[in-house]
Amino acid sequence: MKNIRNFCIIAHIDHGKSTLADRLLEYTNTVTQRELQSQTLDDMDLEKERGITIKSHAIQMDYEYKGEKFILNLIDTPGHVDFSYEVSRSIAACEGALLIVDAAQSIQAQTISNLYLALENDLTIIPILNKIDLPSANPEEVTDEIMNLIGCEYEDVLRVSGKTGEGVHHLLEQIVERIPAPVGDPDAPLQALIFDSVYNPFRGIEAYFKVVNGSISKNEKIKFFATGKEYGADEVGTLKLKQVPKKTVECGDVGYLVSGIKDAREVKVGDTITSFEKPAAGPIEGFEEVKPMVFAGIYPIDSEDFEELRFSLEKLRLNDASLVFEPESSAALGFGFRCGFLGMLHMEIVQERLDREFNMNVITTVPNVSYHGFTKKDPDEVILINNPSEMMDPTTMDRVEEPFIKASIITKSDFVGSVMTLCIEKRGEIVNQSYLTSDRVELIFNMPLAEVVFDFYDRLKSISKGYASFDYHPIGFRASKLVKMDILINGDMVDALSSLIHDSNAYHIGKKMCEKLRELIPRQQFDIAVQAALGTKVIARETIKALRKDVTAKCYGGDISRKRKLLEKQKEGKKKMKQIGRVEVPQSAFMAVLKLND
Repeated sequence: MKNIRNFCIIAHIDHGKSTLADRLLEYTNTVTQRELQSQTLDDMDLEKERGITIKSHAIQMDYEYKGEKFILNLIDTPGHVDFSYEVSRSIAACEGALLIVDAAQSIQAQTISNLYLALENDLTIIPILNKIDLPSANPEEVTDEIMNLIGCEYEDVLRVSGKTGEGVHHLLEQIVERIPAPVGDPDAPLQALIFDSVYNPFRGIEAYFKVVNGSISKNEKIKFFATGKEYGADEVGTLKLKQVPKKTVECGDVGYLVSGIKDAREVKVGDTITSFEKPAAGPIEGFEEVKPMVFAGIYPIDSEDFEELRFSLEKLRLNDASLVFEPESSAALGFGFRCGFLGMLHMEIVQERLDREFNMNVITTVPNVSYHGFTKKDPDEVILINNPSEMMDPTTMDRVEEPFIKASIITKSDFVGSVMTLCIEKRGEIVNQSYLTSDRVELIFNMPLAEVVFDFYDRLKSISKGYASFDYHPIGFRASKLVKMDILINGDMVDALSSLIHDSNAYHIGKKMCEKLRELIPRQQFDIAVQAALGTKVIARETIKALRKDVTAKCYGGDISRKRKLLEKQKEGKKKMKQIGRVEVPQSAFMAVLKLND
């Protein structure tokens, strides 16, 4: 055990995490030159294109230092805030963390939040200044920031370039020197922490784990704590670029387990594996059920593709256990699914993967969050409201609570005013403002999650010219005055455009939605009224004017009553048409609601 080192890499998106991992694999000869490609550990096309890590990966490296052989287990983590629970479990499986900071971009919001996660788990932090070969790099100033942030010495900050390989050999030596060996009891009952799982079409779900106590052997009977299910360990082994089967994975090591599990929901990230014959007294602490934060309806463009969409989502869930969905129907869009996502990036990724991997074109409704409703009859019973249509009748309702988050925004001091204005407009309350350096400010706000899922991130990026970084975590529910706003088109309610919004924003959003729909809905042969209503009270209205034939063109001169007669006749026809006419809402209208500020 003393020759094992388990460590993860934490960094903000695009700070060179995957590139540095490539150099570590290359310099320890884990991967041959032929197998090496840029971002070797990111195996999804989407990850390579966007330059982000979506799924965490683990890989084992052999390294010789001062004549001794060491095993280095690298657990790569996703960088985005949506996947922070997965990051926390990967961190719990390690004893050390490489904190990577881009020498050109400096410290960002997610760097700080992931650093706090690592410190909570008592990890040894090795600060690394990456991309020192860039002409725009500012190593001295960024080193000072890192020293202020984690309270280390100047010489503790390693300078590395993942691109050129400069400083990587020194980094490998420091990993062995500074990161402690894992601590555990090899003779105790088995306790292994699951930090990830992947789906293999031939072998079912493969669980990735770290053995905390005891050891796990091939063909041993094992049990999962969270689900209470028992399986046989058909194959165990360690993870190089390809899997290496072994008879036993010892205490302190990281490995994989194949036991023929078909359903990804049975292997929960953060769960504990124990032996069936000699079970441990309890699970490893820190396990949580993954809770979706953002909900949206996903509907096939052609309603005949409903079953195909169900099949695609089930296939996708094998690779992504945090995706939650249930069937629902809408009068405007037909049959579809109500899906729960970890956040907005997760939602985008699921949409993109449905399109690429399964060729499914889908319509997504306005994303919203999950609210807690309470009735007057029983003010203590919580009623979950995931959909505007589930909103209770105002006469029986006692109160509604909405989820709040603590948002941390790091930006340049030039943009503080505009960032504050945006957050206050989104009903945020400022909690703290601190200067990390003379030029960089950290702002902390408490704000409703519902305001963030709409268009907050895009607007934050545009007002700060791309310089603001954003991170958040939930802080519970608070009572709020929410109303259900319906959109009526030609007197008919379009349920897919209904939304739950705060009372103070209702008129403003209703007016904007009506204006936007007036531009997007094509003109018909009759006048169409587009209305926003709270219950029975209409708060905004726009009219889409009818297309009219000029019926008086053939009258030249003559009596006015002749013209009037023709116009009256036309008016009667339009009236009749309005009663039987139906308005088709184009798909662009559903999408436009998401971008009201454009």
